[in-house]
Amino acid sequence: MNTAAERLGSEWLSWLGERPLIQALVIVLAAALAAKVVDWILTKAISVWAKRSHTDLDDRLIALLHRPLFISVFLVGIWLAASRLGLSPPMQTLVLRLLKTLALVLWATFAVRAAAILLAAASRLEKRSQLIEPRTLALADNTAKLLIFGGAAYLFFLSWGIDVGGWLVSAGVLGLVLGLAAKDSLANLFAGMFILADAPYKVGDFINLDSGERGEVTQIGLRSTRLLTRDDIEITVPNSAIAAAKIVNESGGPWEKERVRLKVGVAYGSDIDRVREALLTTASENPDVVDQPEPRVRMRGFGESALDFELLAWITEPVLRGRVLDALYEDVYKRFQRDGIEIPFPQRDINMRRS
Repeated sequence: MNTAAERLGSEWLSWLGERPLIQALVIVLAAALAAKVVDWILTKAISVWAKRSHTDLDDRLIALLHRPLFISVFLVGIWLAASRLGLSPPMQTLVLRLLKTLALVLWATFAVRAAAILLAAASRLEKRSQLIEPRTLALADNTAKLLIFGGAAYLFFLSWGIDVGGWLVSAGVLGLVLGLAAKDSLANLFAGMFILADAPYKVGDFINLDSGERGEVTQIGLRSTRLLTRDDIEITVPNSAIAAAKIVNESGGPWEKERVRLKVGVAYGSDIDRVREALLTTASENPDVVDQPEPRVRMRGFGESALDFELLAWITEPVLRGRVLDALYEDVYKRFQRDGIEIPFPQRDINMRRS
């Protein structure tokens, strides 16, 4: 590169004579002008193509491209200028590595910002991949940053003549040691990534774990998930435990509505139609019970001392279950009393003999 630079300088800078500083200054000024021209030509050409699209995505990417494109051409000019100063080989190598490092930082920053824009746009598409959705956007963004910074670090080592193989071997051994020492933390980390990608629940859902915990999901982290119980107690569950557990998501399915069941028994001889009407009327008068699906009553069987009925009603969200059941039980009891419907209770006759 140094020979090519000297040949280029000897062709169009010979009129300046043997004045290295002036030649270098002229090259820097010419590089600044060339950078401006190249930036203008390329961005204009891309802008013509971008006008055919119906989104502002390409416009935002073009706006990001201005700075790295201009500075990269300018850095080439600085290298050409430095080659005219007659620097020693070690100094030329140092200058070249510094310029490469600056260019690397510049384009890595551009890549991170461009990836964030592209991933955000991809998560809003109607026909999007399951790996890139609004709920997994943070995970995808962090993964992209990790890959970009990893590639930039690899190129940095190469530009400074550092043996990458030795570093990779050392990193592998260190990673193995750390993995054995922190296997539980790594298990939680990978489980958190799978939870974010698979999304068995989201923030705001009510879930039940097979270990007995039930609550609203308030936070999904890479290490743990936090639940807020109905007693306003926050439970932190490691993601590895959740990944191996059976999860019942009360807020899942086609809607967030939940069905509640109210079991009641009436005395034998009661008017079944009146019982059904009383239960349905009680459900329809409750403001937290929805109209669709409609409440329904099922007769479940013949008990020892009662006819067993069950009222099925839907509520808007799982958090209302306890309050709605309390109100329904109270209203059913009062209505049965008004309508003369008897709720039996077990009775036993005891006969005592005198010996």
